[in-house]
Amino acid sequence: MYEVSVKDHFSAAHSLKEIGGGCERIHGHNFKVEVFLKSEELLPDSTVMDFRKLKSHLKDVIDILDHTILNEVPPFDVINPSSENIARFIYDEMRKRLDELSISGGLRVDVWESDNSRASYYEE
Repeated sequence: MYEVSVKDHFSAAHSLKEIGGGCERIHGHNFKVEVFLKSEELLPDSTVMDFRKLKSHLKDVIDILDHTILNEVPPFDVINPSSENIARFIYDEMRKRLDELSISGGLRVDVWESDNSRASYYEE
């Protein structure tokens, strides 16, 4: 099994409902995002996917969230913008882009809201 990953970051504010405490007030994070792509086989160019292309797709997705109040950005205007839901959103957006390129490898998204707090989303 091969695996590649790329990292990027974005800054955004959010508030979390029904969680209690200070997180219910609007606050910000410098989120770090890492996307992992797995494949049992390599493409004809001997890669899982070109790092530049993978990073470019991640940047396109992150640009939707960067410097926003997440609670105002769909789908977070309806669901809590928790790190778990942010990871799922990025996963879904990346999966769409990879499917359009016929890249079907396993995908995982990690979202760090601090140096010590990470949430992941992947499908088995």
